[in-house]
Amino acid sequence: MTQEFVQLLNDVAAQHIDICIDSRQAAAGMIFVAVPGAAADGAHFIPMAVQQGARIIVCRPQAAEGLAAQATGCRVLWHEDPREALWQLAAARYNTAQHAPKVLAVTGTNGKTTTAYLLEHVLQALGHSTGVLGTVSYRWPGHSEQAPLTTPDALRVHRMLYEMAEAGVEYAIMEASSHALDQQRVDGVPFAGAIFTNLTQDHLDFHHDMESYFAAKSRLFLDLANKNTAMAINADDAWGRKLLAQCPQAYAYGLEPNNLPNKQVRGTILSMNTEGMRLAMTCGQRSWELASPLVGAFNAANLMGVQSLLLALGFDTQAFAPLHTFHGVSGRLERVVNKAGLDVFVDYAHTPDALIKAQNALRGAGFSRIITLFGCGGDRDRTKRPLMAAAVAEYSDLAVLTSDNPRTEDPMSIIADALPGLSKAKEQIVEADRRTATAKALQCMHKGDALLIAGKGHEDYQIIGTVKHHYSDQETVRELLA
Repeated sequence: MTQEFVQLLNDVAAQHIDICIDSRQAAAGMIFVAVPGAAADGAHFIPMAVQQGARIIVCRPQAAEGLAAQATGCRVLWHEDPREALWQLAAARYNTAQHAPKVLAVTGTNGKTTTAYLLEHVLQALGHSTGVLGTVSYRWPGHSEQAPLTTPDALRVHRMLYEMAEAGVEYAIMEASSHALDQQRVDGVPFAGAIFTNLTQDHLDFHHDMESYFAAKSRLFLDLANKNTAMAINADDAWGRKLLAQCPQAYAYGLEPNNLPNKQVRGTILSMNTEGMRLAMTCGQRSWELASPLVGAFNAANLMGVQSLLLALGFDTQAFAPLHTFHGVSGRLERVVNKAGLDVFVDYAHTPDALIKAQNALRGAGFSRIITLFGCGGDRDRTKRPLMAAAVAEYSDLAVLTSDNPRTEDPMSIIADALPGLSKAKEQIVEADRRTATAKALQCMHKGDALLIAGKGHEDYQIIGTVKHHYSDQETVRELLA
């Protein structure tokens, strides 16, 4: 870090200089950080930022060669890593180290949203003011907006934590995606707690291999946490056990025995049916039980992760009572009430592991047949498509393969990639139109069957090309069964 940049950080903190990464939002006196992106390099937009009135430009020397001359009247600071520069500037501007709620982060392939909502539910019931940054929305008292990304960019993260603090929020609960961790979007955040739910194949179009994917997730615990950060890590997950070996202070939670030296929160599912489950937990000399309306071993893991983090934060087991009244998250194994009285569930599952867990949850609840409707996202990891199909073929009685946000790919090409995985399906339907596929799946249902509509969850759109078209699985089911 150059002395010139250190001085800029001091000036930003003292003078509250505003920062932007979108040249269209640049205004007189602002700092424009030219961040390299997947689609375009921010350096290409330096001239527009200057024209808009930006007075300081921060960019890579190699990316901005030839553009600095167009920044007439501006101060140009070179930085080898503009992403790093951005979070440092944002942390200085919003004084995040001193002026932020207690931030609790949840990372993992599956279970992030449910875990975040469980934490929010408990903390609110205990009288604490909360805020949430996650897949569904960014919200805190007096503010709510739909989330375009699970984790926003570094500038927004720091600004929203500041705004939460101003609104009196005590605990900010954040879903930390692997992309965000890899791209330094949550660097500089003072994490009070962190949960690792699991790691299964996803996003390999971005991370390329599982080791790189794990390395991105691990940053939360190994690079961004501090000695006082409370940690809870799933010991039933192989990657979780690998992480626990590097985090001796973390609580290890799970339903299976392990030989790890970490503090242990062990659970047993005493019963499970269509009405919910009952769990028994132990931690050292403490033991307690919990009844929950949620179903599925994966939700047992989510419940245990939350309890483990709360224990690590210093809460007593009496604080877990509100978990009895948590009925779930929109689009997370959400029961769609309908006039036909059929058992239809909508879930966000869009990975092989998530599909297996959702199907097993319904099977474990006692339904006679499982019908699963699913699709694979376009412009995303192609290698998981046949694996998703194989997961449905193995765990469902009827597989219905359709479209799920095809984006710029041909829906039939996506289906062709997935089809080999259905080779062992007991019965299958292939229909590219999602609404038509849903109608066909509903027509195949009998009383006692469960239909799992997977992939979209809370989403109310279908991305075709580059355009979002309104589409809701929940609405579609209700309309078809009206």
